[in-house]
Amino acid sequence: MAERAALIIVDVQVDFCPGGSLAVPEGDTIVPVINRYIDMFRDKSMPVIVSRDWHPPVTAHFRQFGGIWPPHCIQWSEGARFHPDLNLPEDAIVVSKGLDPDRDDYSALRAVLPSGLPFDDYLKQSGVTHLYVAGLATDYCVKWTALDGLKEHYRVTVLVDAVKGVNLKPGDAAGALEEIAAAGGKTADLAAVARELAD
Repeated sequence: MAERAALIIVDVQVDFCPGGSLAVPEGDTIVPVINRYIDMFRDKSMPVIVSRDWHPPVTAHFRQFGGIWPPHCIQWSEGARFHPDLNLPEDAIVVSKGLDPDRDDYSALRAVLPSGLPFDDYLKQSGVTHLYVAGLATDYCVKWTALDGLKEHYRVTVLVDAVKGVNLKPGDAAGALEEIAAAGGKTADLAAVARELAD
């Protein structure tokens, strides 16, 4: 491929899966599919990047401090860990978001590397031009990651078999995919991505 693609796995953390404090319905069911995408991108020597919510204990993101969400993914907590069945390669790049107690930071494009380098700067320095986005949740962090990627002029493909939505209101997840498409994003599944990466 002439372009440089990367797999972005958004917030597949314990608190967002069944049994967690902010569980996405059936959020864990996408983990085996994401693992197949990881293998696919590793086989092509393409970067695998995984974002995580990494909130301080006191943040305006949480309900008791003015936000809309129950406490979740607090730094170093069990709930902030990646799902145990997610087969992340040793060289996966972990980026953290939600560190600022005054911002929601739904988008992985607002995350930073452990060095403090903004994620978007890393992508540009690495020559990445196409983001394939998987993870949780379709109608929040996946949506805003995709929309921010499009604003920053990346090609963006949402992996529809590897995302799940919260659906606070019925149809929110479907509406998010429509919003991404209207902004110029694409959708694909395992078979389609396999064909794209083989070109």
